[in-house]
Amino acid sequence: MHRKEFIKKFSLLTTALATIPNLYADSNNKKDIPGLIKDPNGILDLPKGFTYSILSEEGQVMDDGLFVPPSADGMTCIQLSKHKVVLVRNHEIGHVPMLTTFFKNNYYGPSYEKYKEKNADKFYDINDNNDTYCFGGTTNIVYDIKKEKVENQYLSLAGTLINCSGGRTPWGTWISCEETVQKEGEGITQDHGYNFEVIPSLQPYLTKAIPLKNMGRFRHEGVAFDQNNSYVYQTEDRSDGLFYRFTPKVKKKLSEGGNLEVLSFKDWRGIDTSNWKKENIKVGNRYKVRWINIDNVNSPDDDLRYRGRNMGAAIFARGEGIFCSNNIIYFTATTGGENKTGQIWRYTPGQNGSDDFIELFYESKDSDVLNMPDNIIISPRGHIFLCEDGKGRDRLVCIKPNGSIYYLANNALNNAEFAGMTFSPDGSILFVNIYSPTMTLAIKGPW
Repeated sequence: MHRKEFIKKFSLLTTALATIPNLYADSNNKKDIPGLIKDPNGILDLPKGFTYSILSEEGQVMDDGLFVPPSADGMTCIQLSKHKVVLVRNHEIGHVPMLTTFFKNNYYGPSYEKYKEKNADKFYDINDNNDTYCFGGTTNIVYDIKKEKVENQYLSLAGTLINCSGGRTPWGTWISCEETVQKEGEGITQDHGYNFEVIPSLQPYLTKAIPLKNMGRFRHEGVAFDQNNSYVYQTEDRSDGLFYRFTPKVKKKLSEGGNLEVLSFKDWRGIDTSNWKKENIKVGNRYKVRWINIDNVNSPDDDLRYRGRNMGAAIFARGEGIFCSNNIIYFTATTGGENKTGQIWRYTPGQNGSDDFIELFYESKDSDVLNMPDNIIISPRGHIFLCEDGKGRDRLVCIKPNGSIYYLANNALNNAEFAGMTFSPDGSILFVNIYSPTMTLAIKGPW
């Protein structure tokens, strides 16, 4: 049998197997969560008055003929008409070498070979034979909020690696971030570690993948925009990661270049904010900050964070989710804190000549209360919503402005994390992903 035929045959089998639910869920998922009602279907435990529906599942055939891929991660919701929104959904899929994982070479089904041939010029990493070993990217879901119906699904970014999270731009696109710094070689035709802008559409549309190189090459996690100053803030998912600020030369045109800076505490050079060995940072204290220019941002040696630290930048323990609300930036440090169970940071840009400052808003002392917060958003009522990446118990955790905690959802299906929380523009629906097997849900209730 010809190699391509063989891949097509077995891709059907492997995708079907991947969609079988994990019947051996971690015992932590079976524990009662305060305020939540057990789901008789064993998928999502919610509070009284809340309901959910499943919009998309791994292995479904999309409208472009491809299968819904695995590893759903960061996501946004963009309104394109009165009743229709587009969910842009990341897929955190890494490099799949042909020789070592032959049967998983194609996550997208038997139509993928012809799709690549037709759209090769829009893939980021693809060789002259239209072969690629980079299966990350994004898919889009067009959803009619009034009819509560999925209109179509399609691949929207291709040829990238480990698309983790990202951020919605003020002009209605999505920045998808690669959480890797894999270099060219061993089947890889391009260096990776960049951000890519994805254009939403009501009809199937594959965005041409153009790396936003001036935003830096590192293990990107998420981005958030300060509309007042046109700044773009970025987190880095490393135990010694930095917090970055990018200033574009031209508004709404990130590909035109700009300036990259790293955050430093004004009076504390090179501070380690993790609090692992010593409580350097106390919850509620405000610290003035300064921004330091950094060059050679394409970082061929993956040394941005080292150079930044030597210049005085603060390090954060796995900066992940990030969100802007009223021009205040919130972000998580997933393994921050003495117990490595997570921190939430709040950065406030200065106004009218005043200093910028940063504060540790919350630090988890107990994994039963909050364990390894990842994605973060602010609800219409001003509550902080968090996805846990707790490797066993995975909940949607909410923090009120007064610091009290309650729980919105529990993954009763398996021990996979939640990811990609995003509200519909009218605030009536919370969309969220279960990472594996990929499942995108819509939650409605008395928000």
